[in-house]
Amino acid sequence: MHIAPITPISPICQTRRKKRRTTMSQNSKTSQSVRPTADLLVTGRYVLPLHDGIAPIEHGAVAVAGDTIIEVGTLAALGPRYPGARRLEHANGLVMPGLVNVHTHAAMACFRGLADDLPLMQWLREHIFPAEARLTAAMVYQATRLSALEMIRSGTTSFCDMYLFAGDVARAAAESGLRAWVGEVLYDFPSPNYGPVAKGLEYLDRLALEYAGHPRVTITVDPHAVYTCSPDLLVTLKERALALDALYVIHLAESSAEVAGAMEKFGRTPVLHLDALGLLDSRVLADHCVVLTAAEIELLAARGVKVAHCPESNMKLASGVAPVPELLAAGVTVGLGTDGAASNNDVDMFGEMDTAAKLHKVSRLDPTAMPAAVTLRMATLGGAEALGAGQWLGSLAPGKKADLIVIDLAQPHLTPLYNIPSQLVYAARGADVVHSVIGGRIVMRDRLVTTMNETEVLAKVSEISRNIKR
Repeated sequence: MHIAPITPISPICQTRRKKRRTTMSQNSKTSQSVRPTADLLVTGRYVLPLHDGIAPIEHGAVAVAGDTIIEVGTLAALGPRYPGARRLEHANGLVMPGLVNVHTHAAMACFRGLADDLPLMQWLREHIFPAEARLTAAMVYQATRLSALEMIRSGTTSFCDMYLFAGDVARAAAESGLRAWVGEVLYDFPSPNYGPVAKGLEYLDRLALEYAGHPRVTITVDPHAVYTCSPDLLVTLKERALALDALYVIHLAESSAEVAGAMEKFGRTPVLHLDALGLLDSRVLADHCVVLTAAEIELLAARGVKVAHCPESNMKLASGVAPVPELLAAGVTVGLGTDGAASNNDVDMFGEMDTAAKLHKVSRLDPTAMPAAVTLRMATLGGAEALGAGQWLGSLAPGKKADLIVIDLAQPHLTPLYNIPSQLVYAARGADVVHSVIGGRIVMRDRLVTTMNETEVLAKVSEISRNIKR
């Protein structure tokens, strides 16, 4: 197979990437020298910083200037300090970091319920791949808008997406106000988007150039899996990722069938296959990682590989139970993901947290496995760290980006309240989110998404579904 040479990245692209990496430190220095005036004050009954062991702050507030948090404390202290700031208030609210969905295929919302109750490979090869062959850019754009609407309304503020027509995914994400890591999936066979793989590499380079320096959209490099990508393609894409300073996102060891196929074809498991090619390092985000040996867990830890855990999709496709407690014990950074709405069938991270915590307890017959606080961290700071963004996302602290949500605690299923992490993991629902702020911008107020017309989004995808059925 002919693989196109690496396209040099322009000086403009390199400069924009450096600017994006230095923005955080500049904001931090500014906040230390001169206290800026807050534009927004988000207040509630509690503020949950999830930062450096700081306890929940009763009658708390978060002060925001531009897209950055400048102070976290009590309302009594911050209110007089920032009298001119507009307020986003909720008397019974819990202010917390927005949730980070580290693995999804947002546009697959248009296939929700299309082919359920099937094994992974049959689901992919007999139903999903044929349906995707008929995808268009317009379908992907509208279906991504639907997922964006669902994510905002259920508390997600950042997501990592691997799919086709990634430019349209990125456009929909940017318009919605969400923070997104977006990659075009590449594999050996032709794509309905770009055609042959050489054109896919060109498409990736154009996408990276277009979104270089974007404040909320980051481009990733996404080989689909070891069973759909040749060794040459896997290596070429790693070179692209290094040239672009991008995450390398790949489905890995998702099922026993995948492992058996790799053993037959390469004489190695998927993890060892990637390692033999020299591809495993701290810039790899490995999705699923269900079927791992103890030695492979130690190898992933040693290489600094990050893992996206998708328990509901793994359960629905009967792929198995990922060894997440063992991964965490070995020091592997693990984030939580929903996978796509065709294999979940939603993108509600509160539901995913509840499932993750309970799945590992019952599979080990150990009620102490996956405590609520550990699970909550995977959905917030752990997810941010998995995306290489822990220094500016995932918790509420001065200098971090103002990505936060407000939960309405005045609910029968959230009363009484003894332990906030337990309540969030085992009782809260996506529908309890009343406000959402991303990069200092209010994208949902009182359950009304401000960046999209919900009626229009639902109508567009309903029309797409009728065409898919035909």
